[in-house]
Amino acid sequence: MNAKENMLGTKPIPALLLQFGLPSIISMLVNSIYNMVDQIFIGQKVGYLGNAATSVTFPFVTIGLAMSLMISVGTAANVGLRLGRKEQENADQTLANGLCLAIISGISLFILGRIFLVPLLKLFGATELVLPYAIDYAGIYIIGIPFISLGIMISDEIRADGNPGYAMRSMLTGAVFNVVFDYIFVFPLGWGVKGAALATIMGQFVTMIMCLRYLKRLKTLTFRKENMRLQANIVKGIISLGFSSFITQSAMLLQQILMNKQSVRYGALSKYGPEIPLTVFGIVMKINAIMIAFIMGLTVGSQPIYSFNYGARKYDRVKQLVRVSLILTTCIGVCGMIILQLFPQQIISIFGSEDALYNEFAVMAIRNMTFFIFIIGVQMTSGVYFQSIGKPKVAMIISLSRQILFMIPCMLILPIFFGIKGVMWSFPIGDVASVILCSVLLIKEMKDLSRQMAEIS
Repeated sequence: MNAKENMLGTKPIPALLLQFGLPSIISMLVNSIYNMVDQIFIGQKVGYLGNAATSVTFPFVTIGLAMSLMISVGTAANVGLRLGRKEQENADQTLANGLCLAIISGISLFILGRIFLVPLLKLFGATELVLPYAIDYAGIYIIGIPFISLGIMISDEIRADGNPGYAMRSMLTGAVFNVVFDYIFVFPLGWGVKGAALATIMGQFVTMIMCLRYLKRLKTLTFRKENMRLQANIVKGIISLGFSSFITQSAMLLQQILMNKQSVRYGALSKYGPEIPLTVFGIVMKINAIMIAFIMGLTVGSQPIYSFNYGARKYDRVKQLVRVSLILTTCIGVCGMIILQLFPQQIISIFGSEDALYNEFAVMAIRNMTFFIFIIGVQMTSGVYFQSIGKPKVAMIISLSRQILFMIPCMLILPIFFGIKGVMWSFPIGDVASVILCSVLLIKEMKDLSRQMAEIS
């Protein structure tokens, strides 16, 4: 086995998790910061209607992520399993097929987005006041969807190739470009939401170029253009192991659309009006995404470690990795929850100073919607684990649990009795219920893994 394979199979699990997890955390943070930076600059220059435009555009982000993560995670999981089983040629073909799928996906989503831009924005919850801003922002943003698709796809394979540091640097460089041009376009040039969207796609383009350059430097994999011809069995394998990621993002898409609709509907019946809840819920989702990025980054970084060791039948290392991941993600979640509960007003003020009514609702939303963020590491660890070892059906159940099984039904029912507060209460209820389900499935899996270890010994 080569050096990278030896490292995945022999290096101490805590050190290995930090080595792969820290760059992944930074990469996830960068993804989350892209849209948050836009909201900060727009909020300071344009106001909360401009921020509402980014909220109704966010489903476009989720659609792009759904397709990108299905391809990238499915490809990386298959590559890791093949390398663990010493199937080098199959791993190389999987990489190239994944790249081809990412190109097709990104271009297709861009074309569909341009054709159906206005109907989709209305579907996503844009009011008459917000729609002009949303058209300006989304019309430019969707140009970057192909860049996002390729950047995410190759970043995951760079991590699987044993170089998470480069994946991190490519994402970080794009983020720096985004921040610099956000400021230039929004403030000195005064381009408003259009400038923020343009800065975003420029940053994504930089990340994509850096990732493409790495294909010539692969260590454990070899990229060949002839391998990009799609093969049915490889595509099926990629989609199979990546489908739970697609389902997760699709569930988030449905949640976002419903949340926007319920915000407008029940906000109009409250003293806050429709635009304040629409804006605030979008901001809280971005803040929540920053906190989740730490947890998700750690779990995503563990994916190649799970895949390789499970493929090599080193089940003791797999179980140790689960334990360490659960401990670290819970600690991260506790820290995030404490910050959000203690400093909601300071956090919301970053996105612009508004009136007392706006601030009152924003503080209430942050505290209610993020109260149980400290336990979601259980769900994310479970989902990545089952995905990485080739059990997509269980991973799909876990992916569906938070949004589809619990949060969306609560979001439909609770507002009937509690108004706009019922929308925000659906988040903590969904967190608790999904973690209970994931705990049951993960405990059962660990017992099965112990039995397999006993049979081997």
